[in-house]
Amino acid sequence: MMRGLLFVLLLIHASSAAKDENVAPWLTLNGKAPTVVGREGFSGQFPEDTDLALAPSSYDGNLMLCSVQLTMDGEAICQPNVDISKSTNVQEIHPNKTKTYNVNGKNVTGYFTIDYTIVELVEKITGVQSTWTRSDGFDGYNIAPFKRGNEGEFMVSNLWINVPYAQFYSENKMNMEDYIRQVPLTENHCLSSPEIGFLKAISGRKVKNLKLYFAFQDKDEVEPTTQKKYGSIASDLAALKPMVAGIVVPKEYIWPVDDSNYLVAKPTTLVTDAHKLGLEVYVSGFANDNVLPYNYSYDPTAEYLNFISNGQFSVDGLITDFPPTATDAMMCFAPFNDNRTKGEQPLIITRGGASGIYADSTDLAYQQALDDEADVIDCSVQMSQDGVAFCMLTPDLSTSTNAAAIFMDRSSDVKEIQIDSGIFSFDLTWEEIQTLQPQLTSPFEKFIGLYRNPAFKNKGKFVTLAQFLEFARSKAVTGIMINLDNVPYLASKGLDIITTVTTALAKNQYDKKASPQVLVQSDDTSVLDKFKNVPSYKRILNIKEDISSVPKAAAEEIKKHADGVTLTRYSIIATDLLGFTTAKRKTVETLQGLNLTVYVSSLANEYVSLAFDYYADPVIEIATYTHTIGVNGFITEFPKTASRYQRSACSDVNDLKRNYTILPIEPGALVNFTSRPPPKAADPPTPALTLQEVVDPPLPKVAKPQSPPKPTQEAPAPSSSAPAGLHSTAAAVAAAAAAAVALLSLLLTAGYN
Repeated sequence: MMRGLLFVLLLIHASSAAKDENVAPWLTLNGKAPTVVGREGFSGQFPEDTDLALAPSSYDGNLMLCSVQLTMDGEAICQPNVDISKSTNVQEIHPNKTKTYNVNGKNVTGYFTIDYTIVELVEKITGVQSTWTRSDGFDGYNIAPFKRGNEGEFMVSNLWINVPYAQFYSENKMNMEDYIRQVPLTENHCLSSPEIGFLKAISGRKVKNLKLYFAFQDKDEVEPTTQKKYGSIASDLAALKPMVAGIVVPKEYIWPVDDSNYLVAKPTTLVTDAHKLGLEVYVSGFANDNVLPYNYSYDPTAEYLNFISNGQFSVDGLITDFPPTATDAMMCFAPFNDNRTKGEQPLIITRGGASGIYADSTDLAYQQALDDEADVIDCSVQMSQDGVAFCMLTPDLSTSTNAAAIFMDRSSDVKEIQIDSGIFSFDLTWEEIQTLQPQLTSPFEKFIGLYRNPAFKNKGKFVTLAQFLEFARSKAVTGIMINLDNVPYLASKGLDIITTVTTALAKNQYDKKASPQVLVQSDDTSVLDKFKNVPSYKRILNIKEDISSVPKAAAEEIKKHADGVTLTRYSIIATDLLGFTTAKRKTVETLQGLNLTVYVSSLANEYVSLAFDYYADPVIEIATYTHTIGVNGFITEFPKTASRYQRSACSDVNDLKRNYTILPIEPGALVNFTSRPPPKAADPPTPALTLQEVVDPPLPKVAKPQSPPKPTQEAPAPSSSAPAGLHSTAAAVAAAAAAAVALLSLLLTAGYN
C-alpha cells in the first residue's frame, strides 16, 4: 500500500486544485462546477479498486466511487461486480471454484464475493486489469477492503458508495441495507443504487444532507423492484423526486448515438427536465479509451466538454475511469476558463491537413486545419506521369484513393519507395488521377477497429500544388511546409520535382516574402541544398528512422544542410515494447544546442497511439512535448487538440496566478511501479544517428521523359467541378495549366548537379 501511495505523489500532475476557481456560473443545478467521480478509483490506469486505483482518485476536488460487495463473513470489499472473475486473479488461485447464481433474473456462472472471506479476498487475491486495451503492468496489487468503522482506510470525506446488487444479497440471506446502516456516513458522502427498493429502504435513515441517487442502467434492462425497464422509468422522473437528490444515467440517455456511431443531431431534454424537478444529473460511462462517437475525433476532452459546456446545459457530475482528464476539461477548456490568444508555443503543423478528420491533403482537410487553428499547413508533393504536382501523403494511390478498384492493372513494385506493391502517381496521368476518389485512411483500423469519420471517408477533392499555394496565401496562414521525398527516383522517371516546386513557389512570390513562412522538408540533404539560395526558406531534415542520439559529428553535418529537424516520437522519448515510456533522450537538447529547430512527428488522438503514461489522453502527450521536452513544433493529424491546449491558460506551467495547470509526465516514472517482472529479452537497442546517414549522394540528372503508355481501359471522365474553397479555375483552364507545367518541366531538365 505504501508503495502505491508514494507512487501517487509522483503521478498526480495537477489535480489538487480547488474547483471554486471557476467563478463564472455553470449551467448545473446549483450553478457550481460539475463534480468528477472516479469510477472504482482511477480504473482507467490501474485495476479497479486496487490500492493504486483508489488512492489517486481521492485527491481534493474529486469523489471516489466504490461499489460495495459483501463477503461470506459479513464484511465488504470494493469491486464493480458481484462476480469478480474479470477484475481479479481469483481464477488462478481457485481454478475449480466457479458457482452459478441467479443475478437479477439471469443465471451467472463465475466467482462470487459471498463465497470468500474478507481475508481470502484482501490478502490472497489481487486485482487485474479487466479491459484488454489497458496495460496489465499493474496487476498484482491488493484489492481494497471496505471497512465500516472510522479506522476504515477508505472511509474518507469524498466517498461515493454504490450498491448495485442489494436484491442479490437479500436472496442469498445477506442484508446490504443493514450493512450500510452501520457505515458512519456523513453529509459529504453520496450513495447510489440501481434498485428502487433499496433506495426506499435506506432513505428513511436520518443522515443530514446525505445524498441518494438512482443509477439508471441500459434502457432495456429491467429494474429489480418494479420490474419496469429503466428506459420507462426515465420518462417519469417526478416519481423519483421524493426519494433521491439526483440520478445517474449512461451517456446515451443524454446524447444518443446512432447505428453509425455518430451523435444524433440534438441531445434529449433529460438534463433540463431533471433540473426543473430539482434533480441533479450525473453521467456514467466515460473512459478515454472507449470507442468514442466519431464526432469527437478520438479526443476525450471534446466528449467531456459536450456534456458540461455545450451552451445548453451542464450535467452536475461525470463518472469516469480517467478523472484527471475530466477535471482538466472542466478546469481548463470550458469557454470561460481564461481561454486566450496563443502565446509563445510550439508550431502546430499539419500532416496532410486535418487528416484525422478528412482524407489527407484534400480541400476539406486543409480547410478543417485552418478552422482548427493550425499554424502551418503542409503539402507532400507527388507527381503525376505527365508532370502535374499535387498534394498527397504518399505516391501510392492504393492507400489514399480508390485506385485499387480501377487501376489494379497498373500495380507495380518500386522497392526504392516501399516494400509492398502499389499503384503509384507517377504511373498515372493527372487526368486519370482526377477520376479517383480520395480515401480517408485509418491507421488503427486493422489493429483494433478504430475508424476515422467513415461517413466522410471519400469526401473532398484533390489539390494541386498551385491550388495549395494559392489557398495558403489567400487564407494568410502562418506558414506552409513542402515535403519532398523520392526525388532521385522521380528523376529517373523523367520528373523534375525540384524545378516544379521552385517554379511554383516563385510564381506565387513565396521566395520574395517571409510571410507565410516556407518550410521545405525532405529526408535527403541533397534536396535541401537545392533550396539554400532562398534565405527566407527554412530547410527541415526529416529523420524518419528511430534514433537514440545524435553524435556531435552528425549534428554538425545536419547544420550544414538544414535549419531544423523532424524526429519521430520514439527518437525523443524512449518507449518500451510494453507501451511505457522509459527515458527522455538527449536528441532534442543536442540539436537545439546548435540552434536547430526540432519538430516531433507525428501525433494522433487515438489512445492506441499513446504510451500508457499519458492516461489515454492526447493532451498530456502534447503538454509533455511542450514542457518536458521543449520541441519547437508538432506535426499532427488532429490540429484542434493541440490548438485547444495552447489557447488554454492551463498550458502555462509558469503562471503563478493559477493554482491549476496541466503538467507533463516525467518519462520513465510510471514503468518503475509496474508489478510485472522485466521481460526475459530486452528491447532491441535503438541506434544512434550516424554521419553516413546524414550525408546523401548528389541528386541524379533528370532522365528524358518517356511517353506515357496507352491506358488499357477507358477511365471515367474527370469531374469538371473545382475543389471547394481553393480558388480553382475551370476544368479547361486547369488542364491547360497542367500542360504548361509539364512543358516547363521538359524545358528545365538541365539536371541537379
